[in-house]
Amino acid sequence: MENTLQKKYGLVTAICMVVGIVIGSGVFFKAQNILVVTEGNLSIGIAAWLVGGAIMIFNILAFAQLAQNHSKVNGLTDYAEATVGSKYSYYVGWFMTFIYAPTITSVLVWLTARYMLTFICSANPDFALHIGIADGGAMFGPETMTLGILFLCLSFAVNALSPKLAGKLQVSTTIIKLIPLVLMAVIGTIYGLTHMSDIQPDTTILAHNFATGSGAGNTFFSAIVATAFAYEGWIMATSINAELKNAKRNLPIALIVGAVIIVAVYVFYFIGIAGGASVENLQKDGATVAFIHVFGPFLGNILNLFVAISCFGTLNGLMLGCTRSMYALAARDHGPSPKIFKQVDTATNMPANSGIAALLLTAAWVVYFYGANLAPKSWFGLFSFDSSELPIVTLYAFYLPIYIAFMKKAKGLHPVKRFVFPILACISSVVIIFCAVYAHGYVPYLSAKEQGQFSFPVLFYLIVFAVVMLIGIFFYKNKHTDKTETEVSAE
Repeated sequence: MENTLQKKYGLVTAICMVVGIVIGSGVFFKAQNILVVTEGNLSIGIAAWLVGGAIMIFNILAFAQLAQNHSKVNGLTDYAEATVGSKYSYYVGWFMTFIYAPTITSVLVWLTARYMLTFICSANPDFALHIGIADGGAMFGPETMTLGILFLCLSFAVNALSPKLAGKLQVSTTIIKLIPLVLMAVIGTIYGLTHMSDIQPDTTILAHNFATGSGAGNTFFSAIVATAFAYEGWIMATSINAELKNAKRNLPIALIVGAVIIVAVYVFYFIGIAGGASVENLQKDGATVAFIHVFGPFLGNILNLFVAISCFGTLNGLMLGCTRSMYALAARDHGPSPKIFKQVDTATNMPANSGIAALLLTAAWVVYFYGANLAPKSWFGLFSFDSSELPIVTLYAFYLPIYIAFMKKAKGLHPVKRFVFPILACISSVVIIFCAVYAHGYVPYLSAKEQGQFSFPVLFYLIVFAVVMLIGIFFYKNKHTDKTETEVSAE
């Protein structure tokens, strides 16, 4: 008898997975990006966070209906199969396995290492000088990527050897990561409001931040796309639906409750950092500079450690989802060597071979992320694109056929659930796609910037995307008929 994944996670773990995967990295480094693109205009920044949050919530409301009716192997691929068909489900799973999951996980590898080295270097400047990563080197140097690979392997080991421990780690790191966010949201806001009389040209705090900044209207699109990474990852939580107790009830609750928590924390945190440091410092040194400004060097740096732990929690949650990606394909007898990748270890109840494949794919995308975005000179020329945002936007395009098919087939549902939620999700998906094309359009790539050469990153990303998807054609098992459910069951 074939060994299968067991029900081992509860509602609390599911909520913590949603919150833990989404919160933990993007809110820290994308907050800096938003301040840069809006030129310090806090009002535009807050509006972007709210719009990005609304886009996430609309999509979650639509997927919550699917989660109430389908629980098979791996959330998104299950929903695609139930609505559009097995062939479409295969290509969604192929994209998730080879592009989406490993790309966003690779970014978390860098972020976890970046904030850990920021903590270490702030605590021991002599050590930083000794290993040669002072003056910003902790953010972009090869030392950071080396440490990042170590964190990647550690996360893989936790998930591979003890999935239950990985679930407990997700709960604990979610609680830990909320500490610096809530503290900054509350104390940073109070600090900014009580220091209005101290405003100096180089100390622009909360009230001044609201009133100044020349962020033009068209920067709003770029800011929305920047929030996409910060809000992304929730779909990975659906990857454990086969291992979630009472999944059809608990997963929709986890998605909705988690989304509300995330939006509230993000908006108030963004206001808090604006009260904790000047726009100039935030744009230059990142949001964590506000921690040191408000809480002092010692406590501020301790909070930087919490940020690093927060990022590792997100990395752990993403790796938890990544390790199931090849298994989701193989369980349907699709993809390369399905007999190998659908094996589940009898001792750990973990798809170990699928996990190894996820580790190797993520490591490859780590190399790409460094070479395209962080290296002194781009390694990939015209094919250098932002792998932290464009794959996410592509996923929203994959959602559209699912929503449309759902509206056609969910005949027993209330009109609000059948039409309103999916239509809002469709509109929000189109909005994020438009914003991404606009924001990532005609811009210079790193290695050619001095030469005045320009590229169209979206186009070259789509070329890479097309090549990966074409390879997937050769691994689709044509002996399987492309069946869909005749009707999505109603509550």
